[in-house]
Order: sequence, then C-alpha cells, then structure tokens
Amino acid sequence: MKVSLIISTYNQPEWLRKVLIGYSVQDYKDFEIIIADDGSTAETELVLNELSKTRFTKPLHHVWHKHNGFNKNVILNKAIASAQGDYLIFTDGDCIPRRDFISAHVKEAESGYFLSAGTVRLPLDVSEKIDEDDIVTGRAFNIQWLLQNGFSNRVIKNLKLTAKGRWVSVLNAITPAKATWNGSNTSGWKDDILSVNGYDERMKYGGEDRELGERLKNKGIRSKQIRYSAICIHLDHKRDYVNNEALRNNLQIRKETKIQKAKWTNYGINEAKDNINIFSNVS
Repeated sequence: MKVSLIISTYNQPEWLRKVLIGYSVQDYKDFEIIIADDGSTAETELVLNELSKTRFTKPLHHVWHKHNGFNKNVILNKAIASAQGDYLIFTDGDCIPRRDFISAHVKEAESGYFLSAGTVRLPLDVSEKIDEDDIVTGRAFNIQWLLQNGFSNRVIKNLKLTAKGRWVSVLNAITPAKATWNGSNTSGWKDDILSVNGYDERMKYGGEDRELGERLKNKGIRSKQIRYSAICIHLDHKRDYVNNEALRNNLQIRKETKIQKAKWTNYGINEAKDNINIFSNVS
C-alpha cells in the first residue's frame, strides 16, 4: 500500500526540525511526507528547504494557507485532498517519532479499522535538551537518558517507552484507554476518511480530531489500540490558542454527532479541494 504521513504545524520551526529528523531515520522508508501548515511564517519554509537538501531523498510536500486563527482542521483537509497514499498517518509537528513509528502503523493497518495511539509528554526543559544526535541514535527514547535529563519516573505511563516483545501486544489489549482518533498519533484508510468527509472545519482546538473518529465509528469503522507500539515523544510548548468558547462549540458538535449517529459532515473535505497551495521542497 502507498503511505502518506501528514504532519500538522504552525510556527514551531525548531520543534518541526526535530520531528523531521526523526522521520529521516525511520526503518520503513516508502512513504511521502506532507506538512499541513496552518499559516506559518517563512522560517518554517527555510527549515523545510534545509532538511530537504540534507536529510531526505524525496520531496517534502508543504501544504499551506494564510493564517486566520486556529484552523488546523481546514489545513488537514487540504493535506488529505493532496495525499497520494492509500493509507494516511497523522501526527503533529511537536511529536518526535521513534525509529519504528511508521512501520508500527503499517504493520497494524487493517481493512475496516483505524489505529489509535498517543504520545509521551515531555516537560519543556527536557524538550529543549534533545538534539539531532539524541534523535538519530535513539537516546531520546531511552528512559534512563530521559530520567537523567529531568524526566519524571511515572512507571505506568512510561511503559510506552519501556515495553518490549510480547508485552507490547498485552498492554495494547488490556489498556483502559479508549481507542479514539488522536490527531497526534493515529492512522486510517484514505477512502474511509473521505467516506465521512474528513475533518469538520467548524471546529477549533479541543477534541477537533476526536470528532472525526466518532463519525468513522458511526460509519462502522472500528478502532484498534496501538499506544504501546507506535511511539512518539511530545515536545512541550505554550498553547495560546486555547479558547473556552471554541471548546464549548466543539463539545456541542460532538454531542450532535453522537445523538444523530452522524456519518458525514457538511463542513468537511469537499470544501478543501479548492484553493490548495502545495510546494514541494526538492532535495
């Protein structure tokens, strides 16, 4: 199958640099990268140009629109519309992947399902300490290295980093966490996503990703938990875009999706097919 990785970002060029370095050393190589950019300044473009020359042999596809507030769902729909893959993996530009991140998603991909995973959240001081060599060598995913550099020893939550072998499957099976569509680490078939019309573009920050998964489930697409298989570490940052009114609006939309058992949004990807700006950063 053809795989497209969609990375959302907005004005976090140094975090995005670290994330892309992680994707440059994946053990699974055959995938395209699409940067879904919610209107970043030219600094992000400079990072993409630099890394396309030094780290990648395939183009980095940069899907961009002018910034007009938090419109992550809008730019994600544009990225979906441009994707060449049959299978789409979604993450954020502040989540560094472990070397086997793509292969974990590909291995577990199954017709009739979407995959649900999560992140290991780092504090700001640890996020800032991680450098290129830490990512390339895999040190940034070593629990002892993280603890030595200020990470908290939360034994249960840190199992994402320490679980190996058959315990990975066991933990995926017994975790009490619901298998939801988590935009920072999730994947599904493009045809399934199109069948529910993608992301609802009315939604701002706060559960805006979950609602897509809820429509997929209403459609009959089941979810599978891979939170201990597909590992990424989440770099800390400010969230100035959090808005209580938007949160209430999102909750209302999700409530309507649940009550109506909605399988479709009228505010989705069909609106995104026009006016797509795509730039390829060719190495």
